[in-house]
Amino acid sequence: MRNGLVRRWRGPAAAAAGALPALAFPAPALWWFAYVALAPWMLLLRSAPTGRRAALEGWLGGAAFIVAVHHWLLPSLHVFLVPVAALVGLVWIPWALLVRHLLGGQPDAGRAAAALVLVPAAWLLSELVRSWQGLGGPWGLLGASQWQVPPALRLASVGGVWLVSLLVVAVNCALVLLIAAPGARLPALAGMTGCAVLTGAVWVWAERPEHSGWLRVAVVQPGPVADGPDSAERRFAAGERLTRSLAGRPVDLVVWGESSVGEDLAARPDLARRLASLSAEVGAPLLVNVDARRADRPGIYKSAVLLGPQGPTGDRYDKMRLVPFGEYVPARALLGWATSVGKAAGEDRMRGEAPVVMDLPERTGGGPGLRLGPLVCFESAFPDMSRRLTRDGAALLVAQSATSTFQDSWAPAQHASLAALRAAENGRPMVHATLTGVSVVHGPSGERIGSALPTTAAAAAVYEVPLARGTTLYVRFGDWPVAASLAVLAAFCAAAGVRSLRRPAPEPSAPPAHTVRG
Repeated sequence: MRNGLVRRWRGPAAAAAGALPALAFPAPALWWFAYVALAPWMLLLRSAPTGRRAALEGWLGGAAFIVAVHHWLLPSLHVFLVPVAALVGLVWIPWALLVRHLLGGQPDAGRAAAALVLVPAAWLLSELVRSWQGLGGPWGLLGASQWQVPPALRLASVGGVWLVSLLVVAVNCALVLLIAAPGARLPALAGMTGCAVLTGAVWVWAERPEHSGWLRVAVVQPGPVADGPDSAERRFAAGERLTRSLAGRPVDLVVWGESSVGEDLAARPDLARRLASLSAEVGAPLLVNVDARRADRPGIYKSAVLLGPQGPTGDRYDKMRLVPFGEYVPARALLGWATSVGKAAGEDRMRGEAPVVMDLPERTGGGPGLRLGPLVCFESAFPDMSRRLTRDGAALLVAQSATSTFQDSWAPAQHASLAALRAAENGRPMVHATLTGVSVVHGPSGERIGSALPTTAAAAAVYEVPLARGTTLYVRFGDWPVAASLAVLAAFCAAAGVRSLRRPAPEPSAPPAHTVRG
């Protein structure tokens, strides 16, 4: 009876333990908690009586983590969030099995050392798989919880958010060994020391961005606008009014948030003229975001559009990676019913074809123009997109976002925090401009520039943004921690397969003796 009671409680305990790491992300932002948050889940998995039980508890914990980090999606997905989380939670099963295999029982020094490498690598594999856009994209990667920690941002400049995730999991793994495996405390302490030494070495020797000037960027945040048939026009008017307040101030670029313009500018030349007039009045180009049905092709696009005093410059970027259910419904013929139970997209947005780097005109101070790389909404969660823009010559990264649907949730702060990681990875400043907050600017090392515009603000703020030249190791070599983790796991699986083949087969048992009875 006691065993049955324990089994009944292990499932809820696994779900609760899996949800714990969500507290390391904004809004709670307990970044230090990430280094211990996985330990309860791992301690439970190592004690699983069978591999099947470990797989179940890995799945339950993974699903609970997805719900905890994305709970603010309930207004859009409604009950559909639960089956989505259940699907994505499957990616933690291999990690859970490896935790039980390497940390179960009383691991010796060799098995403990292997765990310190393989368990973080398996975690990174789960993050890689769920980073596929069809599964929701790389939102809530464990390393992203360290967005406000300077040493972690330095690590991101070397190996991206992936390297930060690896070290956070390695510290959790070492902590589990210290707690549960007295015979493995030496390799556990060595692992923790190795993480500290690596972080210190990166802090001292990794390349730092080289300062190359300043850019005055104005972020226009109109604030919440009540829904209604004329809400797009009222939002446009609010942005127009706030932008006009910048006249007379030295500004090099004005950035509006996602969906700040609700009509295609080719179909509404009056709006294009108003924006051109604004650009002339403030003496700077405007980067706006058009969310509308295009006049020159079928479908609705979300597009970053650059305008000057003469109107659109011709630089336009159409959003490529759309939010599942928010901007399109995967397999709509099968899952279209989601629109009846939540706020899923009634019509799929159309995808852009390629990233675009935009050329700003010569700056008002006489300096040369520079190039900016636009991203739209949750595209800032994808490390490869900002890296591509940097390699294509972008000196400034700009993300235009709108999280007004989730205004009173953790979403605005979570989204804004991603700008710090992308800035540090690329050694380029990043502007995160929203309609309703949180709008924020980070410098080329990921450091905060000025004050963020909270969700309660309706304002136009000017930021002195430091520019940088040169490149980071992450821009140069890309997702090498992912490749290294896959190689380590492949080697482990190959070695396990060889050992299995070399293991002698059990000898056949002798046939039973037959006797003849008279």
